[in-house]
Amino acid sequence: MATNKPLEPPSEFIVKVQDINDNPPEFLHGPYYARVPEMSNVGTSVMQVTATDADDPTYGNSARLVYSILQGQPYFSVEPQTGIIRTALPNMDREARQEYDVVIQAKDMGGHMGGLSGTTEVKITLTDVNDNPPKFPQSVYAMSVSEDKVSGEEVGRLKAKDPDLGENGLVSYRFIEGDGMTVFEITTDTDTREGVIKLRKPVDFETKRAYTLRVEASNTHLDPRFIAWGPYKDTATVKVMVEDADEPPAFMATSYSFEVEENARDGTVVGRVHAKDTDVANNPVRYMIPRYTDVEQFFSVGPEDGIIKTTRPLDRETLPWHNISVSATEIGGHHQDTKVRVNIKVKDMNDNAPEFATQNEILVCENVSPGKLIETVSAVDKDEMVHRQYFHFSIAPEAVNNQNFSLKDNRDSTASIYVTRRGFSRMTQDVYFLPIEINDNGIPPMSSTNTLTIRVCSCDSKDTILSCNVEPYILPAGLSTGALIAILACIVILLAIVVLFVALRRQKKEPLIVFEEEDIRENIITYDDEGGGEEDTEAFDIATLQNPDGANGFLPRKDIKPELQYPMRPGGHPVANSVDVDDFIKTRINDADNDPTAPPYDSIQIYGYEGRGSIAGSLSSLESVTTDSDLDYDYLQSWGPRFKKLADLYGTKDSADDNS
Repeated sequence: MATNKPLEPPSEFIVKVQDINDNPPEFLHGPYYARVPEMSNVGTSVMQVTATDADDPTYGNSARLVYSILQGQPYFSVEPQTGIIRTALPNMDREARQEYDVVIQAKDMGGHMGGLSGTTEVKITLTDVNDNPPKFPQSVYAMSVSEDKVSGEEVGRLKAKDPDLGENGLVSYRFIEGDGMTVFEITTDTDTREGVIKLRKPVDFETKRAYTLRVEASNTHLDPRFIAWGPYKDTATVKVMVEDADEPPAFMATSYSFEVEENARDGTVVGRVHAKDTDVANNPVRYMIPRYTDVEQFFSVGPEDGIIKTTRPLDRETLPWHNISVSATEIGGHHQDTKVRVNIKVKDMNDNAPEFATQNEILVCENVSPGKLIETVSAVDKDEMVHRQYFHFSIAPEAVNNQNFSLKDNRDSTASIYVTRRGFSRMTQDVYFLPIEINDNGIPPMSSTNTLTIRVCSCDSKDTILSCNVEPYILPAGLSTGALIAILACIVILLAIVVLFVALRRQKKEPLIVFEEEDIRENIITYDDEGGGEEDTEAFDIATLQNPDGANGFLPRKDIKPELQYPMRPGGHPVANSVDVDDFIKTRINDADNDPTAPPYDSIQIYGYEGRGSIAGSLSSLESVTTDSDLDYDYLQSWGPRFKKLADLYGTKDSADDNS
């Protein structure tokens, strides 16, 4: 009967797959690159290569690898079990061969027959070491230099070759012997590695025509491993020939220094310069002083003998030193010349008299006490001060008997001035002059008379100077001279302003009223004739207030010049010869209200008439509204009634005043 149940319980089976050698060894990181120093010992490790095998290393020899070298022998070898590559040949020289291509093989099955294999390439480079000394290509070098070359100029170059690289190939040069070691110098050109020979000082064909030098070239950086092989240097001989050149004359000294007495007569000999032609031809030489070195031509030089002389007397105080040049030119050849510096010192003579060191005034107080020291004077002399030279002071003979001051010579080139009396007064004499004679002890001795100025001043009780000006009158107490001068200056300025104002008023008088022809915005009409008072009605006639044109029925505007004049409208009320001010104002307002030609300008009219028994005798200015540009020509319609109310107000006031 089918029940779908297993007849037996489930069983577990483990199946193990047995490996076979079906995978070759592989170098996963190839190709390889390695470096090793040249001249390395045999067996020096270069690098290690490693291969992998996918077969099971625990079963048989399928993954057991053995390394061998297929290419690169006899220079390198490889360890079979580790894959370490080592040098196999001694003294491998980079300069002979720098790079090597090595092929390494890895074989499984322990290297036995039937095993699989894989290969990789290894590029090995030899690095440089300092194993080569510098070498000169030749043992003798010939060079030449002209005698007209100056110090620092190049004579020639030489180079020692070194096949090493970088700092291992650096070479330095030096002179080790020869007769020109003080004449020439050698340096190294870092770019070309050449030895550059230069002049240290000029050469002379006529003195020495050839030099021999021994040059050594050596490495800068040494490798201790190779010192035993021999010296890291090489030597060569350099012969330098001097070439003749047409040179300018040469002075026997690099510069000359002479002295000459000041004030010496013209033609006095100062000194001599000497030059000669150093060439083999030995041409004659001629001398001259360039004009630019002796602009004023104080000196001359003999063209053939080189003797320098003065052309005029010299003054040490004006110019104590003269620095000139003398030029020497050879006759024949290329006419070359050379110059030499000549310094001429002018020796001092005592030809200047001493004088005061300063020329300041001495200030003394009016109440100075007798015997007081007021000043210590000193002197100067334009001549050169020599050892033990001093000045002697004394009062000049014409002032020896003065009763005011005395002098004491301090014997140290100074003198003290003392007061010999009391009671000085500025009103009597404010300045005193004291002549003093000063003598020096030079050869010959010189003297001069100098005047000392002494001014009398006003002082306080502590001898503090207040004023040294002469005052012709006594100032009020508490008012100083400065204050008085300020007051006088103000008065003068005020008087000048008044005079100027009066002069301008006479030239042009200002008009008091505006002419009718002028078109202005505010027009003021003034009547200056006033009566005899409020109660005096007989002294004033109201007719003066009437415009003559008003009687004819037309009253023109005073603020414009109308183009057309219209007659007064019918029904207008002429102004009667009455003293009723109220009726007069109403009439004027009515005329203004009904005048079609009047612009809306403000018009101020002042009436100087004062009515009978009224204290309000004038109509003041009305309120003014100023407009800049846009004019309202409905002015009369808007402001006419207001003028009427104003008139009524004034009329009421007049009535009230009258009742009072």
